Amino acid sequence: MFWLLFLFVSGLKVLLIPSYKSTDFEVHRNWLSITHSLPLSKWYFEDRSEWTLDYPPFFAYFEWLLSQFAVYFDANMLKVENLNYDSRTTVLFQRFSVIITDLVYAFGVKRCLESLGIATKYQKLAGTVSLLFNVGLLFVDHIHFQYNGFLFGILLFSIALILEKKFIKGAFLFAALLNFKHIFIYVAPAFGVFLLKDYVFNKEIREIVVVKFLKLVIAAGTCVALSFGPFIDQFPQVLSRLFPFKRGLTHAYWAPNFWAIYNFIEKVGVSVLKKSSGVSTSSGLVQEFDFKVLPNIPPMVTFLLTGLMMIPCVLKLWKSGTKDSFLRAITICSMTSFMFGWHVHEKAILMTIIPLGLSSLSDFKDAKWFIFLSIVGHYSLFPLLFPIDLVIIKYGLYISYICAINLLYTRVFKGLKLSSFEKLYLCGFAFLTLYEYFIQHVLRLTHRMPFLPLMMCSVYCAFGVLYFYVNYYSEFVFDKRGDGKVKSKRK
Repeated sequence: MFWLLFLFVSGLKVLLIPSYKSTDFEVHRNWLSITHSLPLSKWYFEDRSEWTLDYPPFFAYFEWLLSQFAVYFDANMLKVENLNYDSRTTVLFQRFSVIITDLVYAFGVKRCLESLGIATKYQKLAGTVSLLFNVGLLFVDHIHFQYNGFLFGILLFSIALILEKKFIKGAFLFAALLNFKHIFIYVAPAFGVFLLKDYVFNKEIREIVVVKFLKLVIAAGTCVALSFGPFIDQFPQVLSRLFPFKRGLTHAYWAPNFWAIYNFIEKVGVSVLKKSSGVSTSSGLVQEFDFKVLPNIPPMVTFLLTGLMMIPCVLKLWKSGTKDSFLRAITICSMTSFMFGWHVHEKAILMTIIPLGLSSLSDFKDAKWFIFLSIVGHYSLFPLLFPIDLVIIKYGLYISYICAINLLYTRVFKGLKLSSFEKLYLCGFAFLTLYEYFIQHVLRLTHRMPFLPLMMCSVYCAFGVLYFYVNYYSEFVFDKRGDGKVKSKRK
């Protein structure tokens, strides 16, 4: 059943090949050309394109590896000067490269389900469908264009290894993941604390504590050395690419987090007080802005706030140290970074939804929150797929996915349902859709306020994400689910 569903989803991905592709397609084509045509010493200095290489070295090596096959499809795509090159063979190669590397994700899903010891038929089916058919990955990777499935596959493999108590291998793989895409540092506190609790200071593992700690350090250090070693002479330049702090507090489209609400309050304040706002935070530009009503937020404030908000989570994880609490801590750490981080992209919501999908298979409350966040979080990705000819595709995939997981999870758990308040909130998405495709045009606001539907989507989703965050976090910290003592209500 697992591989049959994988083949079905892969076929669906093939059908999406001709669909809209974002600027990220050119980003990765440019990286192919940089790593193939230039010496390694120039990879992080090349700037003929605005889409400069800004991922860690392991991902650059990954692009180089892909380029060794790309040359047989269309060598012109590997010329650095061929900006915005998108021949038919280039499109086919890049699209299929994402589909093929999704095998890593599939094996990661399968390994995690095995490591969790999923027992019942409907549990296995729910886990397989919710993860393999994750509609957010279809949106982001196979329409918008990225390689998140490949990266999440590595994350799931590392989780599975740690759950199986293969701590050094799991730590090595997670360290490798950080050297593919540094955004996964969001969940590093959960990994670090759990490894210390369940491995380094675990008295049942009869090794000297210092030796165990050194093994973890060597595993992580080996990855860093392999990744950054060839770039040691240009380390400051690489870091400047990895952490570009001049992009502003929020992305062009506000990710549905705390700062989206903060931006919205600023917009209302500017309007009420009739202040001149200069360049607007909702102008669709990626840059820093000066707030006129609320205080400006520098990067350091977001880092400190994110770190402080993670403290109760990691303390709870240290106290309990169970597999269940580890999975929930990954979810909470990723969501904390999503809520309060600097220049967060909307796509980062998948870093919360996918780990939550693992814990949802064995806990009644987690299952409810997984359904709720899947509805809110995946809807918040719709602005990425803005062309009008994608309306049927994105709504069709979205509704199919939500119906599928709702049906399966209600078979796994008795009495699984959302509260009246939650249902009422979710009904608001029908109004958002109606406004964007009908009311906005009837009111003739399309040209006067072109970004209003985006702001409405971002802010409305932000309240839903905040509601999930507060409730899920408090349940983890204050009740005993994090200790693995609450039994699931499975059939």
